Amino acid sequence: MTREQFRPADHPNEHFILTTVVGSYPKPKWLDRARGLRDDPEADFGEAEWAEATDDAARLITTEHERAGLDVVCDGEMRRNEMVEYFAERIPGYEFNGPVKVWGHNYFDKPSVTREVEYGERWLGAEYEFASEVAARPVKVPITGPYTLASWSFNEAYEDDAALAYALADLVAREVEELVAAGARYVQIDEPALATTPDDHAIVGECLERIAADVPDDVRLGLHVCYGDYSRIYPEMLEFPVDEFDLELANGDYEQLDVFTEHEFTKDLALGVTDVHVGDVESVEEIEANVRKGLDVVPPERLTVSPDCGLKLLPREVAYGKMANMVAAARAVERDLDAGAIEGGEPASAD
Repeated sequence: MTREQFRPADHPNEHFILTTVVGSYPKPKWLDRARGLRDDPEADFGEAEWAEATDDAARLITTEHERAGLDVVCDGEMRRNEMVEYFAERIPGYEFNGPVKVWGHNYFDKPSVTREVEYGERWLGAEYEFASEVAARPVKVPITGPYTLASWSFNEAYEDDAALAYALADLVAREVEELVAAGARYVQIDEPALATTPDDHAIVGECLERIAADVPDDVRLGLHVCYGDYSRIYPEMLEFPVDEFDLELANGDYEQLDVFTEHEFTKDLALGVTDVHVGDVESVEEIEANVRKGLDVVPPERLTVSPDCGLKLLPREVAYGKMANMVAAARAVERDLDAGAIEGGEPASAD
């Protein structure tokens, strides 16, 4: 079982509810200032200084995740600017033509695919290797999925967006292969575009088939799908070749939870138990109640808890408080399960 390898050796309870984050985390303010210096042609601040700054930020946030008590950590995507732009900058075949207004006063530097995409340099290998050297806990690697990379780009080279998504899936598969070779055992594919265009779930399924084809059995493959109408992709999504679905439900006050009880949820569930759109830190008791909702869908040995989505837009102290309280809530539910105070079956073997 891919999940048990992430149980800490000193875990205090028989039951184990895995705690992690989705990916992004608030950047230290000084890192934003360092980015401004790097982009200023008149500043004496080059790539070496920028590499040092991002290393320092990644080290800081990785250890902050551990201090909060998370079982699986990441570096908060300190080296990334945006979930599509970051990868498009590294994929031959993409070009940038300036920002596009997406909503309100928000702009997105939407790239264009002007020729066939290729796999050039590694995308995330250095990020993973650095975080793994820093961390005492296992490191998860989030990676933007091919469907979202295609949907959130201008397609000027392929017959349709499906053909572009399949080409990108082959590149993501190559990157996952590189990450596994570097030691990664927990990879999360982020597909926020799926729930907003659910009729394309078959395209996402084919993309995931290409990515998962050569992933070893001991590597945990997750899929993060935030917001949207899950009833339009469930239960069909259970056919996707992933171990875990990471779903945003706290923001909707769990109104869609019943969607996942109408048909047996046969995969692991990573349940969002803190709302990243709320600037207050939920109490341990509030989060504990949310964690228990996950037990209505899956048994505890198949339950992971995380924030609803990335935390990057929150104040850093709020993001940390949400993580720390989430871990405390998960441990409290485990103790209740151990004591038989709530139903949840027998704990999974730790061997």
